[in-house]
Amino acid sequence: MNKNNFLWHSKKMARHTLIFICLLLIAGLNSTIYAQSGSWVAPQSADAYKNPYQGNEQATLAGKKLYNQYCAICHGKKGKGDGMAGMSLKPRPANFTKAAIQEQSDGALFWKMTEGKAPMAAYKGVLTEEERWHLVNFLRALGE
Repeated sequence: MNKNNFLWHSKKMARHTLIFICLLLIAGLNSTIYAQSGSWVAPQSADAYKNPYQGNEQATLAGKKLYNQYCAICHGKKGKGDGMAGMSLKPRPANFTKAAIQEQSDGALFWKMTEGKAPMAAYKGVLTEEERWHLVNFLRALGE
């Protein structure tokens, strides 16, 4: 390899190394920001979604059944984010009994379970709209 080829390869390697380091820094910064905020915010438009089953006891009971089937494994039986499968997740599952969750609108909670965000699964293809609203009702009961 002549001197010009060596310099060209060295510059190319340096450029790739610099790009790799920048990507690592960006990834680290993103995870630090998420860890510091510790929050997942639904878009403001989700607050406009109205719960058609608000205050409906039958819907809340249906939501409890769905919760035990789909959610308790990660979020725990009492909604404290301490389910067996949730112990290894980063970030950890939400504690539905905390004020920060209970203060969110029904629409925001509905939007989050509909859209998901890793490691939280999206349930729009799994549960009907009605079932997701029933879950919102049950999440409210966990906060009482």
